[in-house]
Amino acid sequence: MQKTFIGPHLRRLRLERGETQGQMAKALSISPSYVNLLENNERSVSVSVLMRMFEVYGVDWRDIAEDDGASQLADLRAVMQDPLFTNAQTDLSQMRAALVHSPGLVQSFLTLHRAYQAATDQLLSLAEGDTPLITASPEAAVHNYFRRQRNHFKEVEEAAEGFWGPVAVERDEVYGAIKRRLRERNGISVRLVRVEDLPGTLRRYDEEAREILLSEALDHTNRIFQLVHMAGLVEQRSLLDGLIEKAGIAEAQGRARLRVELANYFAAAVLMPYDAYLAEAQATKYDLDHIATRFGVSFEQACHRATTLQRDGAQGVPFFFLRIDKGGNVTKRFNATGFHLAEHGGACPRLDVHTSFRTPGRIVPQFVEMPDRSQFFVFSRTVDRPTWARHAQDNRLAVAMGCGIEFSGKIGYAEAFSVTGARMTPVGINCRICPRANCDQRAHHAAILTQPVDERRRGVTRYDV
Repeated sequence: MQKTFIGPHLRRLRLERGETQGQMAKALSISPSYVNLLENNERSVSVSVLMRMFEVYGVDWRDIAEDDGASQLADLRAVMQDPLFTNAQTDLSQMRAALVHSPGLVQSFLTLHRAYQAATDQLLSLAEGDTPLITASPEAAVHNYFRRQRNHFKEVEEAAEGFWGPVAVERDEVYGAIKRRLRERNGISVRLVRVEDLPGTLRRYDEEAREILLSEALDHTNRIFQLVHMAGLVEQRSLLDGLIEKAGIAEAQGRARLRVELANYFAAAVLMPYDAYLAEAQATKYDLDHIATRFGVSFEQACHRATTLQRDGAQGVPFFFLRIDKGGNVTKRFNATGFHLAEHGGACPRLDVHTSFRTPGRIVPQFVEMPDRSQFFVFSRTVDRPTWARHAQDNRLAVAMGCGIEFSGKIGYAEAFSVTGARMTPVGINCRICPRANCDQRAHHAAILTQPVDERRRGVTRYDV
């Protein structure tokens, strides 16, 4: 069984009631030393103690046993990578202690840093001539919500598991089965149309006519995915509404983006059932080309699904997922790791995801080290988007998947390398906030680095100090 630690929750509960550790120990029929160990997360809590807390204090044990410490710790580590704190050497044990003893202060600190980032982004936008007074982008709001959930949604997984009912549909019959389901259960027909009849659009739902139009530019795999996505939007509306409310995103644009991403999650979970996918991933050491073939999905869809395998008691390797275009812009990101992904602008140019455009369709492996010394194994590959016409054939993106170096032994793409002797490439989040002042790939001066350029010296870049 997974161990449950409730230190910050227990301490907050005790302080709210004005009790000493001795008084709480007496109320729970345990020793004061045990209360102290629980508050400091040096012991996991037993079921009997949780039930006793419910009887004595009337709190729901599921609330107090909720494990949000891991996501808060990841957020805190990411924030401490900001160049603002270059001289503040805070180690992991100090961060854990802060979460145990001052969880409210930590949350306030994280809120303050998010406000600082938003203010910085507004100033940068004003300098670039964009619309002023913008808030965090819809994509950032959605990414933050997914990260708080460890990129895993139990309710969506359960809905996906029951989608087909007791009789599974053969994979080569899914397209016909989903069209039939939409027609018979939801009264929605599906029609394939020519590219010129659906310009600039891959799929459109005419709600009044109860008809889904699919562009012939979509290949068979993506036609299936789009139809299952639409089934999720239509059939799981109440489920999606509930998750969107929990997200606390107020802006209409962010809520709409979240609905789309949750429907994408649902479609991936239907087409790649959790247990079957995890078993295949472990058996093949995350051979994502093989997995994509096995489940009849695209390489990118298989990558995205791998980031969601965070079910308690049946976890896969925690991955981050990053997608960029040829200009280096980050177009999609999901994260179940401590790796801090770029929110604005491009990813670090030292990441080999950029060089994968030189070798289309081939896996490019790399070991990288962040400024805080954390190390990751990353592999990248290009993916092709639907082609509209001969003048738009090079519609290509690149995706990167990464995990902590301690998990690299579970990844087949790392088998040719010795982890202990692997060459680590120093990387950052992106140039805007990277503290690596003398990087030979720096594109501009970091917003926080204030040391002036030495006019008497020319380094490898004009930003070299």
